[in-house]
Amino acid sequence: MEKNYFIDVVINKEKLSDGSAVFVAHCTSLGISSQGLTMEEVMVNIKEASELYLEEEPEKYEELMTEEPPLFSVIEVKRNAQASNIVR
Repeated sequence: MEKNYFIDVVINKEKLSDGSAVFVAHCTSLGISSQGLTMEEVMVNIKEASELYLEEEPEKYEELMTEEPPLFSVIEVKRNAQASNIVR
């Protein structure tokens, strides 16, 4: 019987040394990363990387969620203008 697993992926848009943008996907539960020039490309790449990794390390399936996708949230923090003016 085939079983579905959910993998957590965090995607950040980063700049390369030449200033061009790239999307970097981090799979925190497996400790792997991949990149792509678009969101679509990075999702295809991280899925492929995850499948290849799990093919080599099948015991890692036990660390993945099986019932529902992991929850993810984003919070906003503000930098206190006075904190940036600390004199040392």
